[in-house]
Amino acid sequence: MESIFHEKQEGSLCAQHCLNNLLQGEYFSPVELSSIAHQLDEEERMRMAEGGVTSEDYRTFLQQPSGNMDDSGFFSIQVISNALKVWGLELILFNSPEYQRLRIDPINERSFICNYKEHWFTVRKLGKQWFNLNSLLTGPELISDTYLALFLAQLQQEGYSIFVVKGDLPDCEADQLLQMIRVQQMHRPKLIGEELAQLKEQRVQKTDLEHVLEVNDGTGMLDEDEEELQRALALSRQEIDMEDEEADLRRAIQLSMQGTSRNRCQDIPQTSGSHPTSEELRKRREAYFEK
Repeated sequence: MESIFHEKQEGSLCAQHCLNNLLQGEYFSPVELSSIAHQLDEEERMRMAEGGVTSEDYRTFLQQPSGNMDDSGFFSIQVISNALKVWGLELILFNSPEYQRLRIDPINERSFICNYKEHWFTVRKLGKQWFNLNSLLTGPELISDTYLALFLAQLQQEGYSIFVVKGDLPDCEADQLLQMIRVQQMHRPKLIGEELAQLKEQRVQKTDLEHVLEVNDGTGMLDEDEEELQRALALSRQEIDMEDEEADLRRAIQLSMQGTSRNRCQDIPQTSGSHPTSEELRKRREAYFEK
């Protein structure tokens, strides 16, 4: 895997990463792709001028931004296609009727370029195995022959446009090496964003641990302090439970007194001398709790 060239995402330069990962080297820079884009813009301007430089369509065209590139680093399919023509390579739409009629098994191709909105990435065969060289991944992702067709179908389902790269790719070290050996991948690469989030969390945890050790003067008393904290929390919970029990007991007594008074009022005609004594109330409460 170390021999495989894999440019990771920088800004919005996915078209550059896509081309370089396809060709397995630093073949194109933003400056070179911008030059191709400007050339395409000029060709489009000249075609529009044929209808008259004073026409409304021509003036509107001049006011519009370039459709081949923007300031973020995005480049169009026309730029990518023209860049590949330098190497004698051609792009054919994978799901076009013309290509589908050929009924070519994807594993018999050499490479694909995939595009969704403004993101481009390469899927390429190196040696006898297929790899997803998406610049958003932390490294190349191995794709088995049996999974390749399903992988491409899934991309199409998600809205990707897929192009077959036709022609002879330049020789590269990874292709030569992987003709002799097969790669085994135990863990799939993560998305760059996921890895950065994980690294950030690990740094935060490390910083917190270092802070705790500093507070404890590095004396190795962390375990004892933790045990004392657990004991204090346990005692605190016991005190809260006791307070809750006492509150429940007071409420029960109060309810008992109210309930007994109501029962007595219902069973015995009220007279001026019918109020129970405090001793009788005490006995009734005890009888209530013994039930």
